[in-house]
Amino acid sequence: MSTAPRPRTTTRDPDELTARLTAWLGTRLPGARATRTTVPGSNGMSSETLLFDIEHPETPPPKLSTALEQGGTPVRCALRLAADPAAYTVFPRYDMPRQYRTMRLVAAHTDLPVPRTLWLEEDPAHLGAPFFVMARADGRVPPDVMPYTYEGNWLSAATDTERDHLEAASVGVLARLHDQVPPAEAAFLSAAGTGSALQRHVAAQRAYYAWVVADTPRSPLIERGFAWLADHWPADPGETVLTWGDARIGNIVYDGFEPAAVLDWEMAALGPRELDLGWMIYLHRFFQDLTEGSGQRGLPGFLRRDAVESRYARLTGHTPRDMEFHTLYAALRHAVVMLRVAYRQVHFGEVPVPEDADALILHRDSLEAMIEGRYW
Repeated sequence: MSTAPRPRTTTRDPDELTARLTAWLGTRLPGARATRTTVPGSNGMSSETLLFDIEHPETPPPKLSTALEQGGTPVRCALRLAADPAAYTVFPRYDMPRQYRTMRLVAAHTDLPVPRTLWLEEDPAHLGAPFFVMARADGRVPPDVMPYTYEGNWLSAATDTERDHLEAASVGVLARLHDQVPPAEAAFLSAAGTGSALQRHVAAQRAYYAWVVADTPRSPLIERGFAWLADHWPADPGETVLTWGDARIGNIVYDGFEPAAVLDWEMAALGPRELDLGWMIYLHRFFQDLTEGSGQRGLPGFLRRDAVESRYARLTGHTPRDMEFHTLYAALRHAVVMLRVAYRQVHFGEVPVPEDADALILHRDSLEAMIEGRYW
C-alpha cells in the first residue's frame, strides 16, 4: 500500500515553474533566485504547494538555512499556487487573495501558529495562476498518501501518550480559532444567499455538487445525503464563527507533537463551530475506515468523536450539538470532493469510466450507514 500510485494533480513542469518563479522573485528582490525547489509528496489534492529556498548575493551564507529576523526575507519559503486549470480542477474557483487575507486575519487576531505571509501575486502571467508566498515552518505533517493510519509513518509509530498530546493540541487549534477571531472581521467569508450561515454553507455545497455533475453522471447517494440534511436540520444552528474549513491534522505542521503551522485556508467560511469539529472527526474516520478495510488495525483510539467533543467543550465551554448532522455533512462534503477527484482520474485515464457513479466514492459504505442511522 505504501507504494500505491498518487493520482495526477497537475500538468505543470517543475523545472519550468522554478525558472518562472526565479524570474518573478527578481521583481520583488532583485538578484534573488529560487533554489532547492520541491513538491510535498504526501499531501494536497487541490491547490499546489511548492517549497523553495531564496538565495540572494547579499545574504550571508551562514543564514541560508534559517529565517532572517522578523521583517527580513525568510530563506525557506512555501508557495501556494492556484490549481492548474488544465488539470481538471477540484474546485471551480481558486481565490488566492481570499486565502491570503484569511491567513493574515487569523494571524492578527489569534495566537495560532499561522505562517507569516509575504507576498500575494494576483497576475497569472508569472506562474500561470495567482499565488502567494509564506514563510516555511519546520516540522512534519501526518501524511495523506498513504494515510497516517497505515503503518510505516511517524504518527502511527508514536506512543498512545504522544498521539493523545497531538490530539489535544489539535482540538485546541479549533477552540482558539473559534474563540479568538471576531466574526465581524471575517464577514468577507460569508457565503452568498440568504438565511443562516449554515443554510448558506449547505447551499454553496449543493451548488458545488451541481458543478461537479454538470457533464458527468449524478450520484444518487450524494443526493440522498442532501435530502437527509433537509430532513434533520438543526433547530438552532448556534453562533456563527470563523471556521477553518479543511480542519484536519493533515493540514498542520507539527514540531514533535505540537502544532507549528496551521495550513490550507481555502475552505475557510463563516458557520457554526460544529462544521470544523465534524470535519476533523470524520476525516480521521475516513482514513481509519480505509485502513481497517485493508486489514490493518489503524488508530482506533485516536480522534474519537466522544473524546474530541469532550476536549472541545472543556476548552471553550461550548458543548457540541447536532454532531450526527455535522459528521454526516462532513462525509457528504467529502463525497462531493472525492467524486470530483475520481472524475479527474477518469479524465486522465487513470481509472475506467464507471457504470455506477457511487462506486467512485471511497467511503460509500460509511456514508450509506450514516444516512441509515447505523454508523455511530
